[in-house]
Amino acid sequence: MLRYVLAASAMLSLAGGAVAQTHSGSHNPAMKEGSPKMTAAPAKGANSFTEAQARGRFTKAGYSGIGKLMKRDGVWQGTAMKGGKQATVMLDYKGNITAR
Repeated sequence: MLRYVLAASAMLSLAGGAVAQTHSGSHNPAMKEGSPKMTAAPAKGANSFTEAQARGRFTKAGYSGIGKLMKRDGVWQGTAMKGGKQATVMLDYKGNITAR
């Protein structure tokens, strides 16, 4: 009898884990969508974007002539051109772009 109780509780715990994994949606608040957004200040945090991905985000936001990019405090920083004006651009871990 004890064997049946243990087997049943093991099956219930495995089934509960499978149900928990089928939850739709993301719990990651870092990026809600793929389009770049402009923000007043970059959010500090661990940035997992590669340099190539950061360049792609700046290009997608309409910047050209992107200079050397450096990661400082988890924020990609560099210079780029937009509308004939040079700006310092920053990309935070959420994918938000800040220009100054």
